[in-house]
Amino acid sequence: MKAEFYRNNRKKLAEKLPEGSLALFFSGFAPRKRADEDYPFFSDRNFVYLTGIARDAGLILAVKKDGSGTKEKLFLLPADLLKERWTGRRTKADEAVSLSGVEEIGYTADFEPFFAAALNDVKTVYLDIDETRDLRDHTEAHRFADAIREQFPWLGIENSRPILAGLRTVKEDCEIEAMREAVRITGDGIRAMMRGVKDGMKEYEIKMLYDNALVKNGCLEPAFPSIISAGRNNFCIHYYAYQGTAHDGDMVLCDVGACYDFVGCDISRGFPLNGRFNERQRKLYEAVYATSQHLFGIIRPGYLMEEVDREAKRFCYGYLHEYGLVDKFENIGKLMWHGGSHHVGFDTHDIVIRPEKVAPGMVFCVDIGVYCEEWGIGFRLEDNCLVTPDGCENLGVKVPRTIEEIEAEMRKS
Repeated sequence: MKAEFYRNNRKKLAEKLPEGSLALFFSGFAPRKRADEDYPFFSDRNFVYLTGIARDAGLILAVKKDGSGTKEKLFLLPADLLKERWTGRRTKADEAVSLSGVEEIGYTADFEPFFAAALNDVKTVYLDIDETRDLRDHTEAHRFADAIREQFPWLGIENSRPILAGLRTVKEDCEIEAMREAVRITGDGIRAMMRGVKDGMKEYEIKMLYDNALVKNGCLEPAFPSIISAGRNNFCIHYYAYQGTAHDGDMVLCDVGACYDFVGCDISRGFPLNGRFNERQRKLYEAVYATSQHLFGIIRPGYLMEEVDREAKRFCYGYLHEYGLVDKFENIGKLMWHGGSHHVGFDTHDIVIRPEKVAPGMVFCVDIGVYCEEWGIGFRLEDNCLVTPDGCENLGVKVPRTIEEIEAEMRKS
């Protein structure tokens, strides 16, 4: 991403703000993990979306709109050689300008007088408030809102998150290109697992194959915690233990995604540990694959977003009913436990305004999962769907996904 991308994002934000408003965005702080250790820090995703600065805690972006136009200012932490010796080099003013395109730089010690002066022109303060958090998870935006209510009760407070969600719903070309690279890296990791998995492997050893492939591509941290399981552990949808052992006859499930230039992807595959689908595995995989192909064949601009999950269940039901696994459509939840059409981008479950109808530039998952406890087989096939002007594109089509492609890849071990 270049500074022009972040500059345009702020411009689009400013266009949505009324005159007499001040929008503030905080990079945040890492929560404490234990004793003197914090969790690894990454800036709030909306802050990154507006600035391109991801590793500095305690920063503030201000976007002010009044009668004279729009002004931007980015507040950095000042240089501190002692602290930087322990926790790493802080972004300097010239670097912040180059990364973000914000031309006016200040320091966090200057923010309080800046805010006091801004009150002469400001009627409403916009804060990026995540309303899904409870009191234990209050962010800097929550705390600043509480301070405004106490000290400046005449000021209006509005939530900027819906504005940002609207902007993030349709991706720019550079975001899509970054996602393509994230998918390519993820594919390398999935192929490494398919080629390297062996009978008796621990799940954490399978995960090591994936992690190693990402590191070789310069991806030191995935877009989300990897879900990698085998056998009965596949029936835990969000499984992170990695303690099980994979045996001949098991299906291995991976729900994984790399991150490139702040943009992630979300891809799932299921494959037989021994490299050959048995009869039951093959039947269920054919049902899931056919359903996925069906959806990629019908999604196009104007298609109802809510129909993605509904149609997946309706179409897959035909196969599962034929196999005698479900007696009527009302009971499809016995085998299909979740939907799978969340948008993806700067967040894995991207913060967007979920549309009524899909439109070009949207990217969301087509995730078909079947969990047949009766047969001991559970897996999902998930790919990222880019809506195009006349249809859609499966961004993960080159990651082995047919039975023939998977078996051929596993023969390379």
